[in-house]
Amino acid sequence: MIRIALIGDIGSGKTHVSKKFNYPVFNADNEVSKLYKKNIKCFNKFKKIFPKYITKFPIEKKQLTKVILANPSNLKKIVKIIHPEVQYCMNKFLKKNKKSKIVVLDIPLLLENKINKKGDILIFVDANKNEINKRLKKRKNINMKLVKKLKKLQLPVETKKKKANFIIKNNFNNNFVKKSVKNILNNILSYD
Repeated sequence: MIRIALIGDIGSGKTHVSKKFNYPVFNADNEVSKLYKKNIKCFNKFKKIFPKYITKFPIEKKQLTKVILANPSNLKKIVKIIHPEVQYCMNKFLKKNKKSKIVVLDIPLLLENKINKKGDILIFVDANKNEINKRLKKRKNINMKLVKKLKKLQLPVETKKKKANFIIKNNFNNNFVKKSVKNILNNILSYD
């Protein structure tokens, strides 16, 4: 199985690009949302550590935003609880798709949390900073202060770019992205 991992800045369009591969995608952000809605174990841990903010189940993102903005070190505590759960979900996904020729991993903190394996093919999704900010501001319930704190958890964009095997320039044009993905897939599969 070939593991393709998408890396890049917050809002660079990794999720959009991941869908263009037409292979099974593991989206960590979606898994985290499900954990907030359905995982009582995570809720109990959060409630114990942040009783002032986390009071009812399911956990609402705005509650967690308040937790993070109240104290930046809280973000690391949240990651410590959520990360093992996401890793467990990813392992289930990989088992379920073990017969697939390729799987795509859309995991924002892939490198930071050392989830990547030596043979993973890293694709950096490169997008214009102004375009990223414009798109982030359009997202509902986006908190730019929170985005800044999340970016501090991540490796610098240039570091990620240097680690990548391929770079996709995301100009947010569907056909252009599709063509770039097709070229990369052809390149990857020609070595297989």
